[in-house]
Amino acid sequence: MSVVITGATGHLGRLVVADLLAHGHPADRIIATGRDADRLAALAATGVRTARVDLDDPDSLKDAFRGADTLLLISGSEVGRRVAQHTNAVEAAREAGVGHIVYTSAPRATVTTLVLAPEHKATEEVLAASGIPTTILRNGWYNENYEQQFGPARESGVVIGSAGGGRVASASRQDFAEAASAVLRDPRAHTGAVYELSGDTAWAFPALARDLGEVLGREVVYRDLTPEAHLAALTGAGLDEGTAGFLVALDANIRDGELDATSGELSRLIGRPTTPLVETLRSLV
Repeated sequence: MSVVITGATGHLGRLVVADLLAHGHPADRIIATGRDADRLAALAATGVRTARVDLDDPDSLKDAFRGADTLLLISGSEVGRRVAQHTNAVEAAREAGVGHIVYTSAPRATVTTLVLAPEHKATEEVLAASGIPTTILRNGWYNENYEQQFGPARESGVVIGSAGGGRVASASRQDFAEAASAVLRDPRAHTGAVYELSGDTAWAFPALARDLGEVLGREVVYRDLTPEAHLAALTGAGLDEGTAGFLVALDANIRDGELDATSGELSRLIGRPTTPLVETLRSLV
């Protein structure tokens, strides 16, 4: 069975490729795609086939997808352009005769108020209309997303936010990659499934501060701000208005409980407990 992976040069995609190989999937039946030629060369060194593609170029997608049994469509990183790009990929898969699509979506994509969700909801609708058998992996939050907190925590001993008592059921990228790999190794067994993937434990931001302190060897505390004060602090630190506004909106989602679900579906797919936040933070130092 041949598997083509979009975004294979990214953090998640590379881990999926590695896990497929670790489980004995033939390297010549993996087609790793991406835009960065140098990163593709590194993947080619593992023995997998590679193809340079651009989600904005349907012809490049059709060429890469031709003959593939299954497509892992890893959601693109260009916010605001993803629906069109994902639609290109789905149409190319249909024309190339791909038999199954696995898509990395967002938690509760069709009903959530999560700031990132609308493009994922739209993509799920495109997939449903395509007629191609699908599996939806609604990936929760990555532990690695909090690597950016090391700098402030190390320098000031303070982590700021406006998440209140909200909790995050995060897991490591490796956990999510192993889940995708498990589905890709037997896609028919997961046809039509929509998996809500999250960590086994939902933590609040004082726990993030505590874990950062443990890893850094110093006291770190969490300071909860109003959304207005949070926005002012972020722009005062040099973030542009758009990025700062996004982070404040995300904390509002967390405050409202949009990332706290612990379904257990991720640990069931990978056959082990998910990776605790502190363990990932230790690996990033």
